[in-house]
Amino acid sequence: MEGIFLLLGSNMGNRQKVLVKAIESLENNGITILKKSSVYETAAWGKTDQQAFLNQVLQVDTGHPPQKLLKLILAIELELGRIRKAKWGERLIDIDILYYHNFILKDDNLEIPHAGIPQRRFTLIPLVEINPDLVHPTMYKSQQELLDNCKDDLEVSVFTS
Repeated sequence: MEGIFLLLGSNMGNRQKVLVKAIESLENNGITILKKSSVYETAAWGKTDQQAFLNQVLQVDTGHPPQKLLKLILAIELELGRIRKAKWGERLIDIDILYYHNFILKDDNLEIPHAGIPQRRFTLIPLVEINPDLVHPTMYKSQQELLDNCKDDLEVSVFTS
């Protein structure tokens, strides 16, 4: 599998503007955006008493190895105003590394591929939009197959401003 895929999410402030600023920050830090999914709106996952999220998947290219990419992402989140409070809590910006080519990694700070992919329609739907045949490197299923088998029932709809 070739490709690095990131998931952007925001459910605070001007959510659409935050996603745009996150993309600009990624580009300003040596990350090339190859493909962008549509922006999707989804009820909050895991903790439902908060504003709906806007989510978008990016396929990117970078020379940064996974751990350096994570450090860069965390710095961008901080720069944009993210404050880490509660798991699944509200967030101005969240940037997750979903896939990093065929790389498989699990440590205290980073898991690639992202463990939540198979359980989350808000991740799978935009992934399927830009690369339905992308194969999960440990489950050996395409994103479309993962979506077809996903039990998540949260509504995911294309966001229109």
